[in-house]
Amino acid sequence: MQVETLLPLGKVDPGLRTPETPLDIRTVAADAARVEAMGFDGLVVEETKDDPFQVLALAAQATSTLRLGTAVAIAFPRSPAVTAMAAWTLQKLSDGRFTLGLGTQVRGHIRRRYGMAWSPPAPWMRDYIAAVRAIWHAWQTETPIDFEGEHYRLNLSVPLFTPAPLDHPDIDVHMAAVGSVMCQVAGEAADGMRPHPVCTPSYIRNVMRPAAERGAARAGRTLERFVVAHKPLVATAPDPESLAVRVRDVRARIAFYASTPGYRAAFAHHGLGGLADELASLSREQRWEEMPQHIHDDVLHTYATVGLWEEIGDRLAERYAGVVDRIEFSIAAHDEQAEAAMGKLIDRLRDV
Repeated sequence: MQVETLLPLGKVDPGLRTPETPLDIRTVAADAARVEAMGFDGLVVEETKDDPFQVLALAAQATSTLRLGTAVAIAFPRSPAVTAMAAWTLQKLSDGRFTLGLGTQVRGHIRRRYGMAWSPPAPWMRDYIAAVRAIWHAWQTETPIDFEGEHYRLNLSVPLFTPAPLDHPDIDVHMAAVGSVMCQVAGEAADGMRPHPVCTPSYIRNVMRPAAERGAARAGRTLERFVVAHKPLVATAPDPESLAVRVRDVRARIAFYASTPGYRAAFAHHGLGGLADELASLSREQRWEEMPQHIHDDVLHTYATVGLWEEIGDRLAERYAGVVDRIEFSIAAHDEQAEAAMGKLIDRLRDV
């Protein structure tokens, strides 16, 4: 199993994966070099408060072996041509180490945050990935673009705006997914799938993977090189007192996710659809402080991996061996003790 992390290293709550302080763009290069030196296989960057492509450009220049990727960039607000260019530039800068991770976002954000019209996301994402690949193919083969899909019609090639071919032109595309329909699109159109943190090993194995296989069969392709890259919910700390704080935070995060309709399938799979409905009702009433108390221990341990530093590697390995190909986490590494624990964790998971 390959092991990846998220920035900012040493400033992230491992349960929430939310920066306790904002990512400092001025230290990205040094942080990325540190991640590489610690032995991680890869570094991925979310699209939250900073542009992930710009952050990864800084990381690419500071590293030489570390795999880099977006986890994820939001596809629909960007035209396929804009995304294709950003990915092409990063692939060139990193000498072939870049993976384009794409997500759809939900209807409310597309309409109200990005000011765009909404369309069913599965066919839209299928068309989007095909358009990006068509652009890359035109650039690499130095041939005119001629793509016609449901959402995009691309047939203009201008030398001034056409990048040169790359030495490493094959850019993997990974797709965020939860529901079976999006998993089918991932199997049909992408090189990998990124389950949401609430997707349990059982849900990945019994719902997501079979759906991806159906999509691949429909497209006449195999999943031989298909990658499942997952960042599970983790609560870990060096001592029981600190761990209790992490567990509290993870309960809150699980409650929030359960209240979100887009993630309901991952809870219904475990017979917790009623809990998801109850939490959705509480969230609509903005009764946020009441929600974590509904995440009892059995629910907590269904969705999160919990343990002290010396335990967490074995527990993650036990849960995810044979289920995912890449595992991602953010655990504060702010001193020598933490770095040593992180090194042992990396070695343990890489052996899986």
